[in-house]
Amino acid sequence: LRVLCVAEKPMVAKEATKILSNGKHRTRKGRSQYNMIYEFFYGFKNQNAAFSFTSVTGHLMENDFIAQYRSWYSCEPIQLFSAPIEKFVPPKNKPIMETLQMEARKAHILMLWLDCDREGENIAFEVIGVCKKVNPRLEVLRAHFSSLTPHEIHQAVRTANAPNAKDSDAVDARSEIDLRIGAAFTRFQTIRIKNKFSGFEDLKSISYGPCQFPTLGFVVERFREVENFVCEPFWRIDVTISKNNQNVNLNWERSRLFDQ
Repeated sequence: LRVLCVAEKPMVAKEATKILSNGKHRTRKGRSQYNMIYEFFYGFKNQNAAFSFTSVTGHLMENDFIAQYRSWYSCEPIQLFSAPIEKFVPPKNKPIMETLQMEARKAHILMLWLDCDREGENIAFEVIGVCKKVNPRLEVLRAHFSSLTPHEIHQAVRTANAPNAKDSDAVDARSEIDLRIGAAFTRFQTIRIKNKFSGFEDLKSISYGPCQFPTLGFVVERFREVENFVCEPFWRIDVTISKNNQNVNLNWERSRLFDQ
């Protein structure tokens, strides 16, 4: 029985391997120089299974409009709300994909060790997609853990179950909404402003994003707090108790007082 394990980060793969193998494992390089492959044997499903543990580095795939809609002047911005979108492995992640497919071809079980949140679930399904492309018969299991401790890691193997497709779909939906809104409004306002006002001809883009404006709001709010800060004198009480050549510093619950 051969089990392929995939973590979200190289460090998680390395630490989980140390625990499961009790430090007795072999390390070899994959197609990516940053994502090693660790091999060891582990008691699983009543047999001494051959485990291979490797990793991705965050998201394996990206999404974008199909080629005919990627050019700024390929369509009206409003058309981007219905234009087809594709999900693909970008060139920078091709070596990781090749490692996964190389290992998946000889595996019977794919055990996913991605972070236990919606984003991790989405990455898990990206891994499933590239692995099942070369080995459709793979049994897929999801390991759930909250820390890299021996108890958590061994328990994660024993309780591994099916991944959650609904959590993954929720991430895909949010990602698609971000892409459509961001691209449509960025193109619209950039083209509109460059055509309407002088002095903006050399401007590359005026970006818009659903997450960008709340983040900008936090920055502006903090900037205004700093700008409007008025320094005031204050007093505090510091107490040190000395006894038997030992000092104990006491902290005042109110911290400071502005009224002398």
